[in-house]
Amino acid sequence: MTPGPSSAPRVSVRRFAPAEILEMDVAHVDLLLDRLEADVPVHPALVDLPAAPRREAVVFGDTHGDWWSTLAVAERFLAAPAERCLVGLGDYVDRAPDDCREGSVANALFLLELVAEFPDRVFLLQGNHEAARRIPAMPHDLPEEIDALWGPDRDRYARLMGLLERGPIAALSPSGAYLAHGGFPRGGTPATWRELFARPSDETLMDVLWTDSAMSRIHRGLGPPFTSADLAAFFDKCGARVFLRGHDPDITGRPAFDNRCLTLHTSRVYERYGGVIFARLPLATSVQSLDDVKIEHTETEGQSFPIPP
Repeated sequence: MTPGPSSAPRVSVRRFAPAEILEMDVAHVDLLLDRLEADVPVHPALVDLPAAPRREAVVFGDTHGDWWSTLAVAERFLAAPAERCLVGLGDYVDRAPDDCREGSVANALFLLELVAEFPDRVFLLQGNHEAARRIPAMPHDLPEEIDALWGPDRDRYARLMGLLERGPIAALSPSGAYLAHGGFPRGGTPATWRELFARPSDETLMDVLWTDSAMSRIHRGLGPPFTSADLAAFFDKCGARVFLRGHDPDITGRPAFDNRCLTLHTSRVYERYGGVIFARLPLATSVQSLDDVKIEHTETEGQSFPIPP
């Protein structure tokens, strides 16, 4: 069984920035992994986001190793962590921008530090790239990045992937939003749909992590894309009214299906599709449509790093 968070009194530990993580030697990164394995909780596959006193969730899409954009989103959360949650929609690794060397490693470890620091407020949903040990995803740059930083060692890769696999695969907000990387389970009834998340089958993982939208021009061929009717049927089962997702850069920022479904990407690799965006989702007030969700563009959009003086 994977160890869960320690029950010992929490000690204040400095959070390392992504650039600092990349400069760590082997001994220090192993100590960091030790700490994360002690403090990062093992979530159920479906989590219910906390209600009051959290008034909103900062929700970001695929970052794919773009830790500069991750920092911009984290700053929004950290400006008022007592009032906010931070929710990632998966795909924190692979396809890093050229100016984020070994970006998958730095991005993942920095985000896991936030989970360890705020275990009841930061939720890293899995994307298909975090579930790559169960259902392979390509490209998968993370193993090579770890080897480049600290030498060949399959154990460090397994430890980092194990930590990412502790995240849920979907979330529900008290305000009426469903959040997941790609899609939703096609089976179940209003009385049984939650049971599909209890011990997710490969079919459920494919539905939730890999499904494309019928609105997108990207069709990976791993099952039929979901339609407006499919989404409405799922909303009838789970009671949600809005779906926030990642996975499809082609429709980033474009409200779909009667203003009920929005795709977010938070990586400069895909900014040509719809920018580098994240959402602010109300938790304390009811969400009826995407009109109740605020979309923001990060200040990293259109910039290269490091920024010249």
